[in-house]
Amino acid sequence: MNDIEIAPPSVVLQAAADFSYALTETLEYKSFERADDFLRRDVHAQQALSEFQKKWKSSEALMRLNALGIEEQQELERLRQAYITKPSVVAYVQAQADLVELCRVAGNSISQATGLNYAAVCSSGCCG
Repeated sequence: MNDIEIAPPSVVLQAAADFSYALTETLEYKSFERADDFLRRDVHAQQALSEFQKKWKSSEALMRLNALGIEEQQELERLRQAYITKPSVVAYVQAQADLVELCRVAGNSISQATGLNYAAVCSSGCCG
């Protein structure tokens, strides 16, 4: 029989609060927060995203039918590139990847310390 140690809910909640605080103090988290703010305030990136989404929405039916013309495909790709190459988007994607990696490493540490597969129960999939 496995000896499973059960902690009182107050201990678990305190540990979760401590972990959350420690996570928000990391360079990766702070960088992600700055990148998110930069992206939200970047009028040009938001405009590029809006243009891409508008074109995507107007092309969606034809894409489902595999009937989108080459010119429309090229325009969609041009609009996508116009968005994803904005400095704020590039910074956001990198900061997000760095934070996900930190969470993956933390999840592995939690798994090793507890003997449970933390990543298997992590709903966002970022920890595995």
